[in-house]
Amino acid sequence: MEKDEEQSAGHGIISRHADLDTEVVSSESSDPEKAPDSDASTTEAAKVDYEYITGIKLWLCLTSIILVAFLTLLDTSIIVTAIPRITSDFHSLDDVGWYGSSYLLASSALQPLTGKMYSTFGSKYTFLTFLGIFELGSLLCGVAQYSSMLIIARAVAGLGASGLTNGCYTIMAAAVPMHKRPALMGIMMAVAQFGVVGGPLIGGALTQYASFYINLPIGGLCAVFLLVIKIPDRIKQSDGKKATVLSTLSSLDLLGFFLFAPFAIMFLLALEWGGSKFAWQSAMIIGLFCGAGGTLIVFGFWEYRAGDEAMFPYSMLRKTVMWSSCLVNGFIFGCILTSSYYLPIYFQAVKGVSPSLSGVYVLPGILGQMLMAVVSGVLVGKLGYYLPWMVTSGVVAAIGGGLISTFTPHTSTARWVGYQLLAGIGRGMGMAMPIVAIQNILTPEQIPIGMSLVAFFQTFGGALFLAFAQTIFSRSLVDGLKKFAPTVDAQTVITAGASAIRQVVKPEDIPGVLKAYNLGVNRNFYLAVGASAGTFLFSWGMGWSSVKKKKNVTPEA
Repeated sequence: MEKDEEQSAGHGIISRHADLDTEVVSSESSDPEKAPDSDASTTEAAKVDYEYITGIKLWLCLTSIILVAFLTLLDTSIIVTAIPRITSDFHSLDDVGWYGSSYLLASSALQPLTGKMYSTFGSKYTFLTFLGIFELGSLLCGVAQYSSMLIIARAVAGLGASGLTNGCYTIMAAAVPMHKRPALMGIMMAVAQFGVVGGPLIGGALTQYASFYINLPIGGLCAVFLLVIKIPDRIKQSDGKKATVLSTLSSLDLLGFFLFAPFAIMFLLALEWGGSKFAWQSAMIIGLFCGAGGTLIVFGFWEYRAGDEAMFPYSMLRKTVMWSSCLVNGFIFGCILTSSYYLPIYFQAVKGVSPSLSGVYVLPGILGQMLMAVVSGVLVGKLGYYLPWMVTSGVVAAIGGGLISTFTPHTSTARWVGYQLLAGIGRGMGMAMPIVAIQNILTPEQIPIGMSLVAFFQTFGGALFLAFAQTIFSRSLVDGLKKFAPTVDAQTVITAGASAIRQVVKPEDIPGVLKAYNLGVNRNFYLAVGASAGTFLFSWGMGWSSVKKKKNVTPEA
């Protein structure tokens, strides 16, 4: 560690460490509340000699976490093509919603607590534990013999997935220094996003059981790689007291978790059931929203009282970069998931292509997104600043989404390819930037909790926008049928699904039904434009700071 250099005029003391890539400034004469980054944890962080992974071990580690990130998104999309076979085998059409909801509810409820687990127990074995639970859930899905068993198995897989996204971000932060992370983060997100489009393709090619079993060999190989690699831990150092079971459990903020989990479950159930199983104004939906709101208020009071030991530390949340980056991540993934779910519906219903071919037709947007996620990450690592990329991302994605909202049944190939490519480029520019911004302001010991927050907003934001999109699409489809095909029974069209409407509708009514479907898709891309506008608005709070490794500065005497 470099020796501190004192300024003779009574000014501050500047201390640096080459591996930390940050400067810590303190003033003996000034008010510590006014000094930048005056937290004691930040000062102590500068005194720690952090080690990073290098060589072949680094690439094995990165390959493992990138493949796991791919599996988590693959598992959320592969179920879509497996559902028709599952409902036929189990005669469980009424349970379709639960195959996705049980996974999402379990993942969202536990996700915030995973940050405390990583910061308490370390990265390697916490990550392997969650990976083991995820693999167990996949195995149970494959061997399920009845519907309720499959629903439970999906919940187990969701519990495992809850800690994997956070774990991937946390391990990457421990493996490489800050100035190298944007490029690697872009690569990881690019590969992971391919799971969204790869899920339907893989699920269509394999049977129901092989679709779930595909997680087992890939996850097992990743676990073997990680077992033989020493992953540096950024655990907060104890104060010298011997840790006990009670003190360890207390550090996890279990009361905060038991308050937060009911909020997440009630809120997501209200979104899942509202407008489909129950009317929005029904007592059930209103009760769920009120229960979620009341629980959230109690949770907020408890977290404020718990201080820095809380699951969501107030000292961290009050930082503008932190909360704005979390909101940006929620908006951008809301935009990504809305596009991923409803563009295939446009191609299957309006253009009349098969489910597998619709996966091919959405590749321009996915490839543009993947390409720019890597390119923007590399350039941020070299140029240093991430804010211009995030701001531009919101603008370009909004323009691309607006152009997609003009799709008609007769849109030419050149247009739907070009518009998707533009929107994908816009989304790809900003995918990794919220994570980069948060890691840039937190000490290594704080990163696991910060990553659990941003991962939760990613999941929660995606679920929120998908619920909005489902409501908009259903209402627009019914309105469109009344306008363009008034003689067609709306329930018959909805029950048939996107790929079978031509079999249940008279030939003379098909053009009107296609216009109704097209109207629903177009209005959902108005929602995607709104999400992109949200990323643009809140991105300004992410801060104008550089991730580049600074050169040593010797102050003048």
